[in-house]
Amino acid sequence: MALSEQFLEEDLHPIDIVEHLAEHHDWDFDRIGDDQIAMAVEGQWRTYSITLAWSNYDETLRMVCSFEMDPPSERTNELYELLNKMNDQCWAGAFTYWANQKLMVYRYGLVLTGGQMASPEQIDTMITAAVLSAERYYPAIQLVTWGNRDPEDAMQVAIAEAYGRA
Repeated sequence: MALSEQFLEEDLHPIDIVEHLAEHHDWDFDRIGDDQIAMAVEGQWRTYSITLAWSNYDETLRMVCSFEMDPPSERTNELYELLNKMNDQCWAGAFTYWANQKLMVYRYGLVLTGGQMASPEQIDTMITAAVLSAERYYPAIQLVTWGNRDPEDAMQVAIAEAYGRA
């Protein structure tokens, strides 16, 4: 059964759909308010903090996927160079580093203007893409910040997207 089949008869708020998805996947979550939810999603490298918030003003479902990171200050320039290289390969969403909060962040906004509804599949894909992107680039981030590797070299170890089956 498709995720959206259970919602066909209902007109749900996007955050209600996210809550149902979190329950479906058995993720830890906290409904912060009517328009915001925070979750913890376990990855291979670490647990990612994912927050989704609905903005009525611009009719956008915003997602932030983050993990703590405190790179050595002398590696900041290389980290930002790596982020540019990572973002060149990301078609949906983008990475940034929030130095004050010491967080690596992947951000994405799903624009739903004109009263459009987000499907559970769309939202699930957003969350999955965020975690997969973080997992893909985590080794490169570690190599640049802690292994003193050049960003170009570190990108070579980024886990490539797999196509097909073995």
